[in-house]
Amino acid sequence: MAPLIALFAGTALARIAGLLGVNALDGWHPALRVGLALMFVLTGVAHFASRRADLIAMVPPALPRPALLVTVTGVLELAGALALLFPATARPAAAGLALLMLAMFPANVSAARRRLTLAGRPVTPLGVRTVLQVVFVAAALAVALGG
Repeated sequence: MAPLIALFAGTALARIAGLLGVNALDGWHPALRVGLALMFVLTGVAHFASRRADLIAMVPPALPRPALLVTVTGVLELAGALALLFPATARPAAAGLALLMLAMFPANVSAARRRLTLAGRPVTPLGVRTVLQVVFVAAALAVALGG
């Protein structure tokens, strides 16, 4: 749930800043870019912090070099978060992040089916995780396709 909170809170706070006179955040599109960036910083850092081992365990067993995959996806999430903050790179970054989320979704399916834990708690049930994934991908596509 932390990524969802980061997305909504980051977007709302950025939008409020825009309404209070921060011209770069004046509108929902730039505010959503900030919310997405915050979400991807949160999830990207997890690839290198205390949850790293759990994320490595989530990689479907059929895929090679799970630690490398977690490292690469973490780097891509962090780079994408940074790129979201610049108007010139935000749209392609958002499109790339949407594709990355779709590519990583099988790890969530695998983790749910194998009843793994994340930070000592069961991973998000597949139905809930699917709804969250739709929200996250929709937000990224709104940035990629929006103005």
